Amino acid sequence: MYFRNKYQKILSVYVSFLVLFWIILFFSHEKTSIWNYFYSFAFSLVPLIFGVVGCFLSKKWGFLNSAIGSGVFFISLGSFFWGGGSMIWSYYNLFENISAPYPSLADIGFILSIPLWVKGIISLSRATGARNDLKSIRRRLILLVIPVLIIIISYYLLIVIARDGILIPGPGGFDVKLFLDLAYPIGDIIILSLALIIYGLSFNYLGGLYKRPILTIFFGFGVMYFADFIFSYTTTMGTFYNGNLGDLAFTLALSLISFGTLGLTYSEN
Repeated sequence: MYFRNKYQKILSVYVSFLVLFWIILFFSHEKTSIWNYFYSFAFSLVPLIFGVVGCFLSKKWGFLNSAIGSGVFFISLGSFFWGGGSMIWSYYNLFENISAPYPSLADIGFILSIPLWVKGIISLSRATGARNDLKSIRRRLILLVIPVLIIIISYYLLIVIARDGILIPGPGGFDVKLFLDLAYPIGDIIILSLALIIYGLSFNYLGGLYKRPILTIFFGFGVMYFADFIFSYTTTMGTFYNGNLGDLAFTLALSLISFGTLGLTYSEN
């Protein structure tokens, strides 16, 4: 593990504690205890706290006046909103005794994080040289093929498997859960596609100060895609519980995203 600043070290120690916490919870076979709720609260502190830290430290790159500064700021702000949504989720858990408040007010924070993360990823593309390769026909094909493959795989997993091929169950009013079940993975598809495209187009440009933090961020969003899939699948199948495998995936995803953005706030100047 590489470290550029003290914030990454603090995050690493805390995440190690969370992983140990999850392992103990897993082998306890608890699914409805206060400790399940507390784990959900504990991992939510990662995007909430380090999102604020990332926003503040983006000033080292001039906030919105540079590509890196803008990328760090918007990705960190997106993480903060996600953490805020998860805090509301924990409120329902701990004070309303609702184990899976979905849909709920918590989804406001989760949904708002998506466009902020997209904005941050696009900003990072300007810093990696990705746009310099867009004139190549082969590179343009990457722009088309990668998103299409991800959409096909996602449709198969989320609709064919999780919903038995039924997209709209029947007549009735607006189905908020169905909307969110589709909105989250679609948002992840957009972010993951952008991340993979940027990585493919800028591979030769990634180096020095940028390479490891940016790749860590991209990998984090890849894990986030699977975390959201597990969440949508388990809530649809009625098997969701706080502290499940999906929550571990969320922990790792948000930690990787935070670790990468904190790495970008390091400057040798």
